[in-house]
Amino acid sequence: MSEFPTKLLTELVTRHVETDAASLRFTPIRTGKHNRSYWVDSEAGRFVLRIAPPDDAGFLFYERLMMRQEPDLHALIRERTALPVAEVIGYDFSRTRIDRDYILMRALPGTPMSDVHDLTRAQWQRALRQVGAYLRQLHELTAPDCLGIHAYGYLGAHRPMEPQPTWAEAFRVMWNKLLDDVEACGAYTADEAQTMRSLLEAYFPLFDRPVEPRLLHMDIWSQNILIDEEGNVTGLVDFDRALWGDVEIEFAVLDYCGISEPPFWEGYGSQRDISPMAVIRQRFYLLYELQKYMPISVWRRRNRVEAERYKRQCIALARTLIR
Repeated sequence: MSEFPTKLLTELVTRHVETDAASLRFTPIRTGKHNRSYWVDSEAGRFVLRIAPPDDAGFLFYERLMMRQEPDLHALIRERTALPVAEVIGYDFSRTRIDRDYILMRALPGTPMSDVHDLTRAQWQRALRQVGAYLRQLHELTAPDCLGIHAYGYLGAHRPMEPQPTWAEAFRVMWNKLLDDVEACGAYTADEAQTMRSLLEAYFPLFDRPVEPRLLHMDIWSQNILIDEEGNVTGLVDFDRALWGDVEIEFAVLDYCGISEPPFWEGYGSQRDISPMAVIRQRFYLLYELQKYMPISVWRRRNRVEAERYKRQCIALARTLIR
């Protein structure tokens, strides 16, 4: 991915921070997989500048313009919870200075867990326990209380879908839109995509149950958890994929990312539903997480071999649901 000229980066930052332009130092952040991000060191402190990909980068349905929901989410979370979430200093979605969205945040302390190669078991347990406690706080935020509407789905400013009156309807829309992407990238044939659509319809009554539209991060993994030398969590980052819905789908992402271990549940303060119906829903939610990697592999990584590997995993999981 090509770098942006220092002159342009300086212009973007000085629009929002009063500092000597000559003092600015930009260092690319290599851990990010979607946006182009930089450490910004200045006399006014340290910041993170994130620049969205170009509009033709190849997006999942909910990724297009998803940065636009972050300012409001960060403000909400910082106001109503104790989560260590970055302060948004400024942003511009007008495309007047650059042909992409960008956001500037104050840098959080700590190191991504993924970069700590000598993490002890005690540090790992402490971090997961704190992540559990923080996610419990996040999940206490509901759409009626925070947004003034009783609705489900991706409800941010990027609006990749219409708000839905029930979680079941929201997940149906999300499932089918994602399948549109998988079919569009060529990973599924039309018949294979239809099989997946019909599979959800066969189990749809299991999703049609009363759940609160809770705020879900949907991308908690080791790279998005910042910790200090003792394993204390100093930051949770990348809320751009957040949605409002059933906490069970968040748990499935945590399963996939290796976060939902016993220390996590100790911090979360309650156990998940492990009934047979919940197990079936968990498989669908895991499929929702897995299927996204096919378009990502094809459109952004140009790797059809990888996409085929994800497809085999998805087909194998789907077969456990066919009756």
